[in-house]
Amino acid sequence: MRVAVLASGEGRTLQSLIDAIQTGALLAQICLVISNNRDSGALRRARESSIPTAYLSRTTHPDEGDLDAALHDALENSNCTVVVLAGYMRKLGAKVLSRYAGSILNPHPSLLPRHGGQGMYGQRVHEAVLASGDSETGVSVHFVDQGYDTGKVISQAVIAVERGETIESLEQRVRMLERRLLCRTLQELSLNTRATGPNA
Repeated sequence: MRVAVLASGEGRTLQSLIDAIQTGALLAQICLVISNNRDSGALRRARESSIPTAYLSRTTHPDEGDLDAALHDALENSNCTVVVLAGYMRKLGAKVLSRYAGSILNPHPSLLPRHGGQGMYGQRVHEAVLASGDSETGVSVHFVDQGYDTGKVISQAVIAVERGETIESLEQRVRMLERRLLCRTLQELSLNTRATGPNA
């Protein structure tokens, strides 16, 4: 399984995938890392691991259609079979969504459909969980479609919200869970592909 990762920030989720591949816990190859932030930690981590990178943003491609086409072409040239959004802070365009429908994964730090949608990311999600008085939360990995967190959920993991929980403590625990679930989900997809063949 060839994985392309799109990330905007520090790249901690990307690093967890790199580490899992190096230890043999994930049977995959990261073939490309794309960021819309030229100074992102994700690009630095990729280069340190000799993974091809690309910087594509509204700066390099001011027109949305041109940016969509550039992302599409970069993914095509990488021969990726799966695309992972790892803290990628831009909505994908129609060309990429159409070409990779059913192959773009995004981890979300809540139990979708709760606390998803436009603007719900990072600490905003955990703040909403605590404000709602939820007794449990967790992580969802879902396919990406044209909406915000509306694609089919393919895996979830649950943790209890503890007494005295803060936004920061919940964020830390969910973040660790998110990385484990994403790696496990990708590994299951990789094993299924190996068992059925790429054209099944």
